[in-house]
Amino acid sequence: MIRAHFEECIGKLEKELMDMGDLVVQAIRLSMKALQTLDTGEAEKIITEDKQINHMRRDMEHKCINLIATQQPVATDLREIISLLDIVSNLERMGDHAKGIAQIVKMNGPQPLLTPLAEIPQMADKTVDMIRKSLDAFINRDADSATRIFNEDNTIDGLKERVYRELFRHMVENPKATTQATYLIWATHNLERIADRVTNICEQILFLVNG
Repeated sequence: MIRAHFEECIGKLEKELMDMGDLVVQAIRLSMKALQTLDTGEAEKIITEDKQINHMRRDMEHKCINLIATQQPVATDLREIISLLDIVSNLERMGDHAKGIAQIVKMNGPQPLLTPLAEIPQMADKTVDMIRKSLDAFINRDADSATRIFNEDNTIDGLKERVYRELFRHMVENPKATTQATYLIWATHNLERIADRVTNICEQILFLVNG
């Protein structure tokens, strides 16, 4: 019965983890939409709703710590809880990065974008895909998939460099564009950091599976 209770608690935590991942993905998608449309109202909504992601992190951390205290897990069971704690932390930080993009939208205001955002939305789509696949890999204990997802971060880095080069060119050609170009660099950096957080999740999957 003790084992059954532990597995039931883990199952509930994994379900909450996937729900948290859905909220983070939604925040990223909405922040990118707000950036493309310069919708400051939507940006403010994203900033406010980040509190829900923060609350989920605190609640899940409390449950994980309580499970350690009451069940005293060892070996794989302990690695499961440690991995959950780390992944929850990384998801919460991804939410912060999405909020950061929303804050950039508010800072920019209605000023028209100086360049099409082709690569930036591509980065957002790729990071969302990586998040979903990494969480699935965690649930399925799929170390091979985690390794492949980890290597996909190179694509994000390549897109980031292309964006940076274009924005630096705009700054050189038109110094008045420096402020907005800097905002877009910050937005790009937030997406790149989200992808880095996904690689952290992949590392935790390898830790869970291989010890």
